[in-house]
Amino acid sequence: MPAAAAAGQNQRTYPHVAAEQTGRGGVYSGMTPPVLDQETSRVPSFNYAGFDERPFLVFWEITRACALACQHCRAEAQPQRHPDELDRAEAARLIRQLAELQPPMLILTGGDPLMRSDALDLVREAAAAGLHVGLSPSATARLMNADFAQIKAAGVERISLSLDGATRATHDAFRGVAGTFDRTIAAVHRAHASDLSVQINTTLTRGNLREYEAFKQLMFELKPAMWSVFLLVPTGRAGIQDLPAPQDIERVFQDMASLVGRAPFAVKTTEGHHFRRVLVQSLGARAGKQRPGMRSPLGIRDGRGVMFISHTGVVSPSGFLPFDCGNVRDEHPADIYRHHPLFVSLRDNDALGGKCGRCEFRAVCGGSRARAYGMTGDPFAEDPACEYQPQ
Repeated sequence: MPAAAAAGQNQRTYPHVAAEQTGRGGVYSGMTPPVLDQETSRVPSFNYAGFDERPFLVFWEITRACALACQHCRAEAQPQRHPDELDRAEAARLIRQLAELQPPMLILTGGDPLMRSDALDLVREAAAAGLHVGLSPSATARLMNADFAQIKAAGVERISLSLDGATRATHDAFRGVAGTFDRTIAAVHRAHASDLSVQINTTLTRGNLREYEAFKQLMFELKPAMWSVFLLVPTGRAGIQDLPAPQDIERVFQDMASLVGRAPFAVKTTEGHHFRRVLVQSLGARAGKQRPGMRSPLGIRDGRGVMFISHTGVVSPSGFLPFDCGNVRDEHPADIYRHHPLFVSLRDNDALGGKCGRCEFRAVCGGSRARAYGMTGDPFAEDPACEYQPQ
């Protein structure tokens, strides 16, 4: 659902209200499970004051334009740029505001961010303002014509590329354009040659689940700094029927846990927060210390350490939870993140419903609020993709 379509939902009372929390707190209310060492929540290299003060990750969709036609596109990207995109002056103002907010990481995304001719100018401006910048381009001819050394010199600290099929045929079918697989592989090699850190994103769906072992082998060959497995959320072009069964997800997460600390790349999930629970169960107190490259603080999720800004300035808890919580044209993003009732509620572990609200791992997981909303209409419901039953 696009952000505008969800705007009317904001009139509800969000469950940070005490009356709506009755029975959800339980024994573990507000605490981190003791199996985790406190070191696991510290973030090296970044000064992070905590979820209530500022987001850890800000995703800024600088354009929704993209030359691809991906099957499960969150943004329902279009070939042309939207006429109401933030213009250059508005973008510069937003960068100044984000520099005041000081999120540890700013990711410029889309659509395809390179569809904006001033994309690298925005990177330079953000980097000059002291922000750590990542870039998430599409594997198109535009990326192939780019100078990767220039991308790095502009201030991009990490580039993220998507591989959603482990073969040329399956990936190109997923992305809707022939040649995308070959361009992605070439882009990984060119990034390595320019000493530009690479993250590879893989969307896990019912359709490509059978390719998991092939994906894993491909990661060992490509050696990204990070492999991020995105567990599908029914939004945009993605439907509920595309989500793998919970028991299949659990098996994949258990295998992924065996890679942590052993593979030549770091491993994480996006919207698959119960991977953290699997890690804790698999590694116990070693879970945090076996997370090379996983700098995000434990417990981060939509609206809780994450903020999304659309191409038109609409602020949401994430790109997959498209509530309209305000617009940077009218409000400072810091005020929206800190004070909007939905953001406040999403940061409250005791506001979670169903088994997520009873779960002893909710402080480090909390489930996907976006998937809960996409499948039930309630962003505080339990995550339907998790098979675990709280003890």
